[in-house]
Amino acid sequence: MRKLTVAFMTSLDGVIQAPGGPEEDSSGGFAYGGWVWPYDDDSVEVMGGAFQHPFELLLGRRTYDIFAAYWPHVAKDAPHRHIADLFNGAAKHVATHHPETLAWHNSHALGTDIVAAVRELKRGDGPDLITQGSSELVHQLLATDLVDELRLLVYPVLLGRGKRLFDDDTQASAFRLEGSKTSSTGVLVTRYVRDGEVRTGSFASAHD
Repeated sequence: MRKLTVAFMTSLDGVIQAPGGPEEDSSGGFAYGGWVWPYDDDSVEVMGGAFQHPFELLLGRRTYDIFAAYWPHVAKDAPHRHIADLFNGAAKHVATHHPETLAWHNSHALGTDIVAAVRELKRGDGPDLITQGSSELVHQLLATDLVDELRLLVYPVLLGRGKRLFDDDTQASAFRLEGSKTSSTGVLVTRYVRDGEVRTGSFASAHD
């Protein structure tokens, strides 16, 4: 059984839209594209260590296109070349209506039933799966209880509006904090693992 990790950069108020640059996603009039760069510390040690072990990428089409336009073309002496080598070498499983246009090396379409395809991938053999970006895909994964781990990089900035990681369709579930640290630029790097169902109680009953 393969594990599925969602790795995300998020603001203090939960906004995830266009972290990498102004041209990434300005939908809805979003004006703060590129908000992670003032805090970048080698992509905060490559997304909090999420890519230290063998992995395959699970991507939505918008994120795939952004990655495919950038990572294969990174110069050999560029600062992020080691990240490029990781992404270029990994298998990419993509939610797309146009599988014939997946030109990036080792890319595979998930097909028409994305949730079923991801469940099948998780049941199979191979490296663990990591989703980065791909907010619409992640919403589907969270709504169908397919996420085993969250790697969240929380940046010290309030953005006020924009696309958010968790929506109203997210399935209620408990996670356990397995590790956290703070980068030199003030980014909180956290790792949460799935921990069963939501548990509830009452402060009132505790004092009876």
